[in-house]
Amino acid sequence: MADLNYSLPAQTDAMPRTIADRTRRVYDTLAAVYPASTFFFHSKAHEWALRHSGIRNGMQVLEVATGSGEMFRRLVRANPAGITFGLDLSPNMAARTQSRARQEVRGVRAHCGAVDVRHMPFRDASFDAIMCCYLFELLAHDDIQLTLREIQRVLRPGGTFSLVLIGQNVEFFNRVYGVAGKLVPAFWGRQVEEHFPDLVTDLGLHVEKNHFVRQTFYPSRVVIFRKPMR
Repeated sequence: MADLNYSLPAQTDAMPRTIADRTRRVYDTLAAVYPASTFFFHSKAHEWALRHSGIRNGMQVLEVATGSGEMFRRLVRANPAGITFGLDLSPNMAARTQSRARQEVRGVRAHCGAVDVRHMPFRDASFDAIMCCYLFELLAHDDIQLTLREIQRVLRPGGTFSLVLIGQNVEFFNRVYGVAGKLVPAFWGRQVEEHFPDLVTDLGLHVEKNHFVRQTFYPSRVVIFRKPMR
């Protein structure tokens, strides 16, 4: 399997000075403590997504929006003989994620960078599998469309796109999240789960699995898509 031979930048200033710029600053600040939220609210969804993602050792795998790196480390452990790339809006998140993954699995090819995911530095059809958890709640509509097109572009035919979204199937949670999103939109964003899979299937990917997970009081939806063979 050929190495991708890409050098990911440590930081990029290509993101517009909108909500995305404020989001980057917020997550840079919270990089050291954010893993706590993953432990309490996200880990079950991460586990289900990886189990059904079709990822096998030796693949070329990409995670879009690594966050605190809990999923990225799972990917690296599942793919020690392959290549695992991670992208995040926050330079601090990306740096911490790469450092910890390399410490946990010595000699692994694990690379993270702070990259504008609307314009990924990879060739077409570079990856066997792509993982994305809790990103699209933070993006504007136009940026969602651009990012999905990039994911579709860099995913190989026959590859899987595993997506984790904040669920909208718990009414009380929806009300609380709506308030939190209005108070701190750069951190909480807004829920997009109900209609989001249609945006992905509009790009030609097919739904293989669709599952709701609830951890503590936090609902998540995991959807596994596959890109058809040409």
